[in-house]
Amino acid sequence: MNLIQFFDSNGGRAVASVNDGVARMVNGATSVYELANAALNNNGGLAALIEAQGLGETVDRDVILAEGRMLSPIDHPDPAHLYVTGTGLTHLGSAATRDAMHKSNGTKTADNLTDSMKMFRMGLEGGKPADGIKGVQPEWFYKGNGYTVVNPGHPIPSPGFALDAGEEPEIAGIYVIDRNGQPRRLGFALANEFSDHVTERVNYLYLAHSKLRACSFGPELRVGDLPRHIEGMSRIYRDGQVLWEKPFLSGEDNMSHTIANLEYHHFKYDLFRTPGDIHVHCFGTATLSFADGISTQPNDVFEIEEKQFGSALRNPIRVDQERPVIVGNLY
Repeated sequence: MNLIQFFDSNGGRAVASVNDGVARMVNGATSVYELANAALNNNGGLAALIEAQGLGETVDRDVILAEGRMLSPIDHPDPAHLYVTGTGLTHLGSAATRDAMHKSNGTKTADNLTDSMKMFRMGLEGGKPADGIKGVQPEWFYKGNGYTVVNPGHPIPSPGFALDAGEEPEIAGIYVIDRNGQPRRLGFALANEFSDHVTERVNYLYLAHSKLRACSFGPELRVGDLPRHIEGMSRIYRDGQVLWEKPFLSGEDNMSHTIANLEYHHFKYDLFRTPGDIHVHCFGTATLSFADGISTQPNDVFEIEEKQFGSALRNPIRVDQERPVIVGNLY
């Protein structure tokens, strides 16, 4: 079962359940977050709650997307209480691109590896512990909060000071923190973890800066476990034509870490276990158009799709003008 959130034809919020490609309204539901909290209060699962509430009329996802009415598959009434974070160097093919971006000068030897390659090797050796959790900790980054999330189909803004506007096709885990401060996983979604790879390439210590960008995820929330093998397609369109496309792999069969290990090293911090918060945690990628020499332009369109996640995630690029920042005294 997948879930979508959207504005109905009257402008009101609605939720639909997608089964076998058919989307039907969830009776009485206006928010996936509210459904999740109701499921927690009832001590039952999200799927069981939806079954109990029942399904109504059929809706057309393509029309909703075309009319710009699709919402991210989960949001928070206070966007500051939605965290967007992620991990890198988690996929079996992810080291080569990063290593090339951050390579040391001169010939590398076994003792002269980039920090990226060292981190990748740590994951290969300790990212999949026998018990599935508490293995080596991955690279981690903060991306933003709910104010940085762009709805599917809407333009992703790139700031005027950015040096690049590049896609990152990923899978994101979606979590709600329960009243006891424990993370509860709702499922997974496609994500475009939009980044500035030119800034990152200047110096790997600029990684944190390069990640402070908008992002998008969805359109659908896949409720349940993550498939072990995910094989999707990432594309960039320019003037209606495919400029670049490449498959991307994910799922634990294609990763150097278990999902449980990545989750543990995120949620081990008390800060990320505040009751009521939402977490959208991106698990990394090995596929970037930037690695193939692509430089995007305004109005290019990103497309990320994988049939197990329903509708494709599409967003055009918008470049914003840099706003002046004036720091004034208040004393």
